[in-house]
Amino acid sequence: MKSNHTISEDKFNNKWGFVISCIGSSVGMANIWMFPYRAGEFGGAAFLIPYIIFIILIGFTGVIGEMAFGRAMQSGPLGAFKKAFEIRHSRIGTFIGLIPVIGSLGIAIGYSVIIGWILKFLADSITGSIISTEDPAAVFTDLSGNFGSIPWHLLGLLLVLICMSFGISSGIEKVNKVMMPAFFILFLVLAVRVFFLDGSAPGYSYLFKPDWPAMANPQTWVYAMGQAFFSLSLAGSGTVVYGSYLKSDVDIVSSAKYVAFFDTLAALLAGLVIIPAVFAYGMKPNSGPGLLFITIPAVIRSIPLGRVFAVIFFLAVLFAGVTSLMNLLESPVEALQKRLGWSRISAIALVGIVTAAVGVFVEGGLLNPWMDSISIYVIPLGALLAGITMFWVCGKNFARNAVQLGRIRTLGKWFEPMTKYVFCGVAVLVYILGIFFGGIG
Repeated sequence: MKSNHTISEDKFNNKWGFVISCIGSSVGMANIWMFPYRAGEFGGAAFLIPYIIFIILIGFTGVIGEMAFGRAMQSGPLGAFKKAFEIRHSRIGTFIGLIPVIGSLGIAIGYSVIIGWILKFLADSITGSIISTEDPAAVFTDLSGNFGSIPWHLLGLLLVLICMSFGISSGIEKVNKVMMPAFFILFLVLAVRVFFLDGSAPGYSYLFKPDWPAMANPQTWVYAMGQAFFSLSLAGSGTVVYGSYLKSDVDIVSSAKYVAFFDTLAALLAGLVIIPAVFAYGMKPNSGPGLLFITIPAVIRSIPLGRVFAVIFFLAVLFAGVTSLMNLLESPVEALQKRLGWSRISAIALVGIVTAAVGVFVEGGLLNPWMDSISIYVIPLGALLAGITMFWVCGKNFARNAVQLGRIRTLGKWFEPMTKYVFCGVAVLVYILGIFFGGIG
């Protein structure tokens, strides 16, 4: 499969193409089904305050670090870690770089199953069966069983691989430029519709009424930190590889600011749609897939013009899922292209085959343990290794110079202590506490 042709430079066309693609990678299931539940569980606004603090902290340290790491090394994680450790005359960089690539592929395998679920419910919304003949709980039980969603699973994965096959500027960037604005517009329309539902008011209280004593609970801060960390897609993989496709004249600090803002906006919009709707019909919000695939369809069946509501909702969720999955799959694809010299189509084909082959057997009872294992043990480790490598291993002034590239204003003296000590310290905490609590994001 090795190509005889030199891999052509394919980068994002401009800053906004890069920013929108990074927003697409970060806006996903964590925003839609986890954030609303966590916010209510840990005191509404009392959770939002530490969440926003951690979003700002992590956005201006870890996110800019991973973006700059990829751009400085002109490579995704496999090549970036290799080059970084060569600065220290060490050969372990390739091995370390495999960890975030494996983590990215591992999450992608499980994520592709969920994309299949979303496609099935979108199809049921279009045909009307979601509100007429089928029981959503029964549909989801069958769909989430062993080998229960193979056709939809493979169809969703194929859709994502086709989008990726067009490259970075003509594929990933263009898809995100369509799907991300559409996601925000659709969810805004839904939020307005939900506002006028009778009985929705308790949902807003659930989200935004502060339970101030909850801020004294250490778990509120722990889960806010985990939510922020995972929501911004820190893993030492996807943001690094997107950074490698970034031109040198782009201000990374400014880009990270927009990514953090719109990722938070997406979470808030999801909360404004899901939680008030659930409360309006006397149901309880719950964590996990059941909120999207059982509770929300049950609500939709009772809403006037519920079929239209359902189509808009699952189309918007599909857009969020597709843009996130493209980012997850890009890390192993880029590794095959850059490290082994494969053509993009060959790399996508192999990654797609592996994702599908493993994913089929992950369907059902193995999905939750699979996703938990990767998200607890591998993903935060990749982010921690990226932070240590960028801010410590690469040497004095490397990170500052990499982030300063393309920026007019000079970075302040805050940069080194906040990145080397605070961010890396947070990453260590996320890793340790994630293991202790069995997942915090």
